[in-house]
Amino acid sequence: MHGAELTDLPAREAVRLLSEGELSPLELIDAALARIEAVDWQVHAVPTLCAERARAAARRLMAAEPPEDRRGWLAGLPVLVKDLTDVAGVRTTYGSPIFAEHVPERSDILVERIEARGGIVLGKTNTPEFGAGANTFNELFGATRNPWNTALTCGGSSGGSAVALATGMAWLATGSDLGGSLRTPAAFCSVVGLRPSPGRVPHGPGPVPFQTLAVDGPMARDLRDLALFLDAMAGLDRGDPLSFEAPALSYTDTVGWPGRPVRVAFSPDLGGITPVDPEIARICRAAAARFAELGAEVEEAAPDLGEAVECFTTLRAALFVAGKAELLERHREALKPEVIWNIEHGLRTTAAEIGAAERARGRIQKATAAFFETRDLLACPTAIVPPFPVEIRYLEELGDHRFPSYVDWLAVTYAITLTGCPALSLPCGFTENGLPVGLQLVGPPRGEAALLQAAVALEDLLGLTELLPIAPRPG
Repeated sequence: MHGAELTDLPAREAVRLLSEGELSPLELIDAALARIEAVDWQVHAVPTLCAERARAAARRLMAAEPPEDRRGWLAGLPVLVKDLTDVAGVRTTYGSPIFAEHVPERSDILVERIEARGGIVLGKTNTPEFGAGANTFNELFGATRNPWNTALTCGGSSGGSAVALATGMAWLATGSDLGGSLRTPAAFCSVVGLRPSPGRVPHGPGPVPFQTLAVDGPMARDLRDLALFLDAMAGLDRGDPLSFEAPALSYTDTVGWPGRPVRVAFSPDLGGITPVDPEIARICRAAAARFAELGAEVEEAAPDLGEAVECFTTLRAALFVAGKAELLERHREALKPEVIWNIEHGLRTTAAEIGAAERARGRIQKATAAFFETRDLLACPTAIVPPFPVEIRYLEELGDHRFPSYVDWLAVTYAITLTGCPALSLPCGFTENGLPVGLQLVGPPRGEAALLQAAVALEDLLGLTELLPIAPRPG
């Protein structure tokens, strides 16, 4: 196969060929590097490469016996890692000038697991500073551009990973998600991304190991590849106190039998918590309605998420204080305004306000659990607008609604974060201008298996996966 043919392969097919000895990891490394050289100058998604480290890992893997347990086995497949996640010996900047030359000695638990299961880290993908914001730009590497129209944003904060996948620079890539950082770029770039339940994918070590807002998760071009990557990530790790065992049946096997949800709820705005562009609402409603072709009953409904905006704003600010307050004291002049705002908001927040937000989250969780007693799936837009010009830092208004902060146009995703439920973004169509639209699908608590089964059945019905990868399209 030629390099372009190799980068076009689904991840699971590349892994099969690696496992059978028909391809070597070194061939795939060379193919990915050639693709990155050919297209990344147009989109700026992969600012850091570690080719020699990858080749050394490939040679070690080729000389070793594969494990008996092949669950999640990547067999030497090159992967890309978001630049918020430490990789030992590789520059990891978190998108911040403060860490421009930072090279960690130890990898994050997530990276250790991926490498132990045969993944080879080839490079780091771009992210906004400390993952703050749903537009991927920073002072070190500039803006990552949407491959469907390079004048537009790719979303964030896992924008580099989404763009790398969409353009064939990666078969699999990691993302992370606090308020939609994995789901939004997946929607804007027409790839798939899963925000798993807290503890499903171990990560760390970090300064706040018991927080449950931010998680790591898999990103891919389609759900069957995503299931493979989730198998490589999921499971108990004693370095993460919230992690737990993987299910008895692998996610790869689970999606081999697409499920048919019986009861699907759709809401364009999650019960009115946010405005939504009418075209986005129409496309997502039409996609969700297609569950009826699978025999499901589709109704318009949502759990009570009315407290989500104030609750999330408070808890996010408190989390920024816990993890970043020291940076404000020592490097205020180097931080972008949105990071400063988050930390200062948290410092002004009282214990009583944090307590009220925690109680509100408890009510949201209770309402959502009750909602899923009579539904199998919740569907809604992943993003409330199509991709917008890359120069716009964040969406300030929609129609006559003005968002109070830079994160509030993301309420449709961060409200789901508060529930603790697994959620993914699935490509579901395109606007009249040819821009991708993502449908957010939410499963019951710890219900990744059921969510993936239902989502892959809709993915097959929609038939959009063969559109990738694409060459970047100038705006």
